Amino acid sequence: MPEIQIEEIGSFLKRRIEQFRVEPIVYRCGRVLSVGDGVVRVNGLPDRLYGELLEFDGGVYGMALDLEEDGVGAVLMDDADTVNVGDSVKGTGVVAEVPVGDELLGRVIDPIGRPLDGEPLSARAHLPCERPAPTIMQRRPVDKPLETGILAIDSMIPIGRGQRELIIGDRQTGKTSIAIDTIINQKNSDVICVYCAIGQKASSIAGIIETLKQTGAMEYSLVVASTASDSPAMQYLAPYAACAVAEGFMSKGRDVLVVYDDLSKHAVAYRTMSLLLHRPPGREAYPGDVFYLHSRLLERSACMSREFGGGSITAIPIIETMGGNISAYIPTNVISITDGQIYLETELFHSGVRPAVNTGLSVSRVGRAAQQKAMRRVSGTLRIELSQYREMAVFTSFGSDVDDSTKKMLSRGSTLTELLKQPKSSPYTLFEQVALLEAYRNGIFENAGAGIRQFAEDMLSFLRSSCASVENSVNTTGDLSDENEKRLLDSLKQFKESYANGEHQ
Repeated sequence: MPEIQIEEIGSFLKRRIEQFRVEPIVYRCGRVLSVGDGVVRVNGLPDRLYGELLEFDGGVYGMALDLEEDGVGAVLMDDADTVNVGDSVKGTGVVAEVPVGDELLGRVIDPIGRPLDGEPLSARAHLPCERPAPTIMQRRPVDKPLETGILAIDSMIPIGRGQRELIIGDRQTGKTSIAIDTIINQKNSDVICVYCAIGQKASSIAGIIETLKQTGAMEYSLVVASTASDSPAMQYLAPYAACAVAEGFMSKGRDVLVVYDDLSKHAVAYRTMSLLLHRPPGREAYPGDVFYLHSRLLERSACMSREFGGGSITAIPIIETMGGNISAYIPTNVISITDGQIYLETELFHSGVRPAVNTGLSVSRVGRAAQQKAMRRVSGTLRIELSQYREMAVFTSFGSDVDDSTKKMLSRGSTLTELLKQPKSSPYTLFEQVALLEAYRNGIFENAGAGIRQFAEDMLSFLRSSCASVENSVNTTGDLSDENEKRLLDSLKQFKESYANGEHQ
């Protein structure tokens, strides 16, 4: 081994020292100028990103929402009591992110990914809460149904995978119940469900989670929750975090359902933040970009083309109206963004029609393109018959004499109204819906009297045993062939005869 000369070592080290360049890392900090109502004004802190997380002394985080020449305006994500004037603030360089992946199934998290169900969460991937929506060329037409299990909706206002269908109505009209029933109905499908609670009481959210657990829906669902006691910033971030979680599944080719409950409270939280940040108010004191607030969220729902994975995000936003006024600012904004709305009416709800869907004001702009062939076959004229019945019922309520054809129309309309009533957390299968509508079309419910609900339940029980092959075919293929329709009709007539003879009573 050759001997290393001391002079060579010295020259080598000298060259290394000459080549070494000190590159200091500069952390530019700011100082808190003012703090109040969860909003902080920071002096300095240049080169920040919009929506970037800022770290305050004491480990409190905020989000930069105002980028000005002489400083930054931020909203606090946590308790504001520990932030004081003069505290140092530094940027983290990252915007708000949320964990994504199968590890989240069955879990409850907050908008920044912290678990709320008491168990640690280890996620392998994260996505930013704010992301651009898919382009037009990355999408494909909506053609596959997302079945809610609710007869009134699946027959007349069908929802497709990748659609944005608004649920709108006054408080206490069953908006959340429809959304939860839709989640429960995905049990035997391949749809992942994300429920986003915005500004609700913690007890209400706990009740919904318990319902999902009891029905087994939490196995394929997760909850992103921001309670009424959380800061406006957390409530503002919640739907974007839920959408990012859904995009994590969609990127793997999965179909996802996201429920935003509700965007009215989301808009109020954003208005609170904007006013505290001294942004100029507009109509109803909302800031000028409140339309963009919801459009950039709902446009992320899409049915992706096969080249981009073929997944989909179906959005069901919920909007609460005041006194049935759907022409208010936020309701009209969201109606114009979505692909249809399900309007729930207070008068129908209090008269016992539940779900209280007003089929006249409700619409699905995707329509029958997102409906199973079997349902398309039996639900053709339902909407027209129901609207004619409700119009005629108003006139006949004055006590005027009616002819036989009008009596028949009123009788069929009354029967249909009874059929469309459905208890909570009891969704129908596709076959059950088709069987009920086939029976209605062919007059099977005539002379059933006041016991239409019991008649329908007994009929479905009879069909499960007598038409098992038809049931399997309809639920598997989504179609009702001529032969199966004849077999179903024969079974219905057989049941009616036996019912008239008192065998099923």
